[in-house]
Amino acid sequence: MATQQFTPRPYQVEAIEKAIEFFKSGKQENAIEILPTGSGKSVVIANIGMGLEGKTIVFQPSKEILDQNVRKFRSYGYRCGVYSASAGKKVIDKITFATIGSVASKHHLFRDIKNIIIDECHLVNAQGGMYHDFIKAIHGAKVLGLTATPYRLASGAEGAELRFLTRTRPRIFNKVLYFIQNSVLFDAGHLAKLEYFTKDVIERSLLTMNSSGTDFTDSSLKAYYRKINMPKITIDFANRLLGKKKNLLVFCALVDEANNISLGVPGSVVLTGETPAGERERILSQFKAGIIRCVINVGVLTTGFDYPELECILMARSTMSLALYYQILGRGMRPHPDKTSCWIVDLGGNYKFFGKIETMEIKQTSTGLFYIANNGRQLTNIPFTKN
Repeated sequence: MATQQFTPRPYQVEAIEKAIEFFKSGKQENAIEILPTGSGKSVVIANIGMGLEGKTIVFQPSKEILDQNVRKFRSYGYRCGVYSASAGKKVIDKITFATIGSVASKHHLFRDIKNIIIDECHLVNAQGGMYHDFIKAIHGAKVLGLTATPYRLASGAEGAELRFLTRTRPRIFNKVLYFIQNSVLFDAGHLAKLEYFTKDVIERSLLTMNSSGTDFTDSSLKAYYRKINMPKITIDFANRLLGKKKNLLVFCALVDEANNISLGVPGSVVLTGETPAGERERILSQFKAGIIRCVINVGVLTTGFDYPELECILMARSTMSLALYYQILGRGMRPHPDKTSCWIVDLGGNYKFFGKIETMEIKQTSTGLFYIANNGRQLTNIPFTKN
C-alpha cells in the first residue's frame, strides 16, 4: 500500500500529543478524549498508535469502524494486526485492532499489552461486561477512550439520567484528557453546514416513557403513529425531499413503520438489525453509488456509516436519547466538495428538545465536573424530563 501524506490538523495534533504523553506517564489512570463525529478520530488513533512504546490494542465496536481505523493506520505505511471474527482475521502484532467480542475470553493472548485504546468508549459499562472484564484482566495497562458522546445512562435517586463518563459510580475513566467544542470545527469548515427544518408532527407529551424513564415505549409509538398515520406523513415528506436532494436517509423507530413507508417511496430500501450482513453491504454500496437514493433505517446507521455526500436526513421519530440524536445528525456532518450543506428535517420534536449540534457545549461546574449543555440548558447529569 502506498504511504499517504497527511498532516494532522492543529486540534488533532493536540489530541495526539496529549494521548502519547498520557500513555508514557507513570501515573496509573484511565482517561477520555472527546472528539466530535467527523473530526477525524481514525487519524488521531493512527498517530497515537505510531507514537507509543510497548504493545497496544485498539478496540472498535463494529467491523465498519475497525475497517476505517485499520485503513487509515496502514495508509501511513505502518503494519498492524487485526483480531476480529467479523473481519475474518486473527493476527496479533505490536499494534492490534480488535473487536471486543472476539477477544473477550482470550485475555491470556494479550497479557503483555501496555496500552488500551477504545473507540466509541461511551459503550464501556463500568459495572461489568466485556470491556470491563478485559481491562480488569490486563494488569498495569492504561486505558484511553475516544468518543463524541461522553455519557452513559444511569439511575439516580430522582430517576434516570445521562451521566458524564468521569462522573459515573463506579467508573472506568477518571480524567478528561482533551476535548474540542463542536462550534470550533463547524466554524473552521471541518464539518458540513447543517440546515434544520422542523415540523410539529409528533406531540411528545402524548407518548409514554419506558420503565427506565429513558425513552418512549414501542407500544405508545405504535398507537400514536396509527392515530396520526405517521407512515403517510413520512412518505409525503420523503418524496418531496427526493425531488430536491439526490439522496435521503430516513430514521424510523419501528420496523413495520419503515416497511409501510418503503411501499410509498419508489426505489427506497429498508435497512434494519435483521438485514443480513451481505445484503446490508450491498444496500450501502448502492446507496453511496447513487443507485439507491433512499434508505429507510431502523436502529442501524447511527455509528460507523461514513458517507460524506449525504445531503438529507429525515428524522421520522422522537427520542429522549441525546446520544442517538447526536449520532443520527452526525451522519450528515461530514463535509464533501459536492455539497454545500446537509438538510436535517425533524418530524419528532427532537430539535426543539435538544437544539443544534453546533451550539452543544462541554462545560464544567465551579468544582470542575463536566457536563453537556445547549443554549443555557443542561442536558446531562440531571433527571430525564420529556418536555
